[in-house]
Amino acid sequence: GPAVVNVAVVERARAQRDDDGNPLGADDPFGDFFRRFGIPNHPRDNTPARGEGSGFIVSPDGYILTNAHVVANASKVTVKLTDRREFEAKVIGSDERTDVAVIKIAAGNLPTVRIGDPSKLRAGEWVAAIGSPFGFENSVTVGVVSGIARNLPGDAGNYVPFIQTDVAVNPGNSGGPLFNLNGEVVGINSQIYSNTGAYQGLSFAIPIDVATGVREQLIKSGRVSRGRIGVTIQEVSALLAENFGLDRPRGAAVSSVESGGPADKAGVRPQDVILSVNGRAIEHSNQVPAIIAAIKPGAKAELEVWRDRAVKHLSVTVDELKESATVARAGGGGQGADAIDRLGLSVRVLTGEEKQQLHTSGSLIVVDSDGSAAEAGIRSGDVVLAANRVRVASIEELRNAVKGSGRTASLLVQRGEQQQIVAIRI
Repeated sequence: GPAVVNVAVVERARAQRDDDGNPLGADDPFGDFFRRFGIPNHPRDNTPARGEGSGFIVSPDGYILTNAHVVANASKVTVKLTDRREFEAKVIGSDERTDVAVIKIAAGNLPTVRIGDPSKLRAGEWVAAIGSPFGFENSVTVGVVSGIARNLPGDAGNYVPFIQTDVAVNPGNSGGPLFNLNGEVVGINSQIYSNTGAYQGLSFAIPIDVATGVREQLIKSGRVSRGRIGVTIQEVSALLAENFGLDRPRGAAVSSVESGGPADKAGVRPQDVILSVNGRAIEHSNQVPAIIAAIKPGAKAELEVWRDRAVKHLSVTVDELKESATVARAGGGGQGADAIDRLGLSVRVLTGEEKQQLHTSGSLIVVDSDGSAAEAGIRSGDVVLAANRVRVASIEELRNAVKGSGRTASLLVQRGEQQQIVAIRI
């Protein structure tokens, strides 16, 4: 209990948008009316949202695990301990694909959890959750493991073999620990499956071994490196197994192979069935992405595939998965960071492949805009070519170009095939 914390978040204000995704601005006929009389809660009111979740301390010097969605878009994160001490936390890093985030507080000699082995969990085993459901801090709920290695509907990545439980998990429990009866953390409570938004008997936790691997990479480098081989896979149904000549439904059926990708170079073909990866048998297709992702880019993956009613062995050199959704927000302190944040921009650097796809010479793409930038018409997907008439190719160059701005800044942006200059009032 003492190692479980409450995580309170203040989110960055976002510009309100109309049904077409455009910022509500000068064309809003009622905007001046509401502003003139100071009426709140108009759609243009950008009051920052607040949220709450849970977390748990994994090291005496203040590292804490929680969910990525708990701290997403946070401008301020506050951690409250059971002894009622409060600390402002720094987000070390987050990983959307696994929904794991690492935050840190400046404190020492903190109580920590003990880490267990989720691979030993069995259906029917009792487990307990501790968290802050609906703000009720350090609430304990109990139940049993309902299933293991679950793939959630709509989870295209399949990077997490979720632990399913019937433990009562509600809003505010997110990021809190799931304990076995030895008092060891075996998972991070992450999601519920519900028609109402509240608990209906289906709760899902991230296995702690998955979270620990993510945590180590985030602390070391601030990002998570994953392997890929360039295939699209699907489950092997009973009919497919019969058609392919398999003894029973098992493995992962390859529906497509990326041209020129690692699997293509290794000889993997559509309609192959992957039976094992590095000796690990594949029963369900959702096992493959997590196994491949855990292999270091550049290393070999030994595949056992079923083709033409016979087993073949192929060796694939694993490539690195490009995290195109990774946001490099220009925040984190310092005068330059403040200068870009005043514009309300979140940007990241384009990969070479993305630059070719967008037919652009620019290197920075807008991931999100709010405040002044959104009001000026800057949109997600715009490519920033120059700032204040200076070409920019990195976040640091953009920071320096904006730093000297007075009350206004100008950006040259590319949207589709067109370029335009956008003036922003800071």
